[in-house]
Amino acid sequence: MGSRTVPTGSGQLRLTTYKSPNFGPRRGVDRPDIVVIHYTATASTEAALKTLCDPEAEVSAHYLIDQSGEVLSLVPEVMRAWHAGAGQWGKTKDVNSHSIGIELSNSGFEPFAAAQMDALEELLGGIFKRWTIRPERVIGHSDMAPGRKIDPGVRFDWLRLALSGFGVWPEGGNANGSFEASMKRFGYTAPQTEEQLLNSFRRRFRPHATGPLDDIDRAMIANLAQRFPVDANATWV
Repeated sequence: MGSRTVPTGSGQLRLTTYKSPNFGPRRGVDRPDIVVIHYTATASTEAALKTLCDPEAEVSAHYLIDQSGEVLSLVPEVMRAWHAGAGQWGKTKDVNSHSIGIELSNSGFEPFAAAQMDALEELLGGIFKRWTIRPERVIGHSDMAPGRKIDPGVRFDWLRLALSGFGVWPEGGNANGSFEASMKRFGYTAPQTEEQLLNSFRRRFRPHATGPLDDIDRAMIANLAQRFPVDANATWV
């Protein structure tokens, strides 16, 4: 364990450094172009850290952020951490090779602490500068693995990230066109049913919505798909 500082969007962020053994070289790309947000689903940061640094667990992330705002660095950004698993975003199937993974210490049933969100934004500011990542390429684990994963869950504040420039949010739009086609254009290309598509979309953009697919869903995703076609800013394009 050690400590270091890295540049952020507005200054310096102090990191506590742990060395997870669970990583390898990126495959087919030499730089990340996606950020994947997770929650740990553990009772404590210590429990999550133990798992993420356990060679037998074969999982890791680049960063783990505690509720207090402490940022733990586990895997160098230039390397491929093992956080995403099976899934797809746009044409990218090996999401681990294309991404930086950030775990937020949270059980999945509680709000994300203000200090934790502040630290996430500071961290993202530095990541964006180092790798020229676009806001639309910050996604949740549930976006690239719908039906298999639900994190960071309905309590995560995606609107806050969008307002801070670290994510995207729909702005009006109309309900014309296919919901499924718009979803694929925006990035939801992993194999899934229409129900899984809708659940994944609402978990991020309409967390309190219920019932069948409606015109609000169609209008929101049509707007996002028009403004942010998924593969326009991928590193291999």
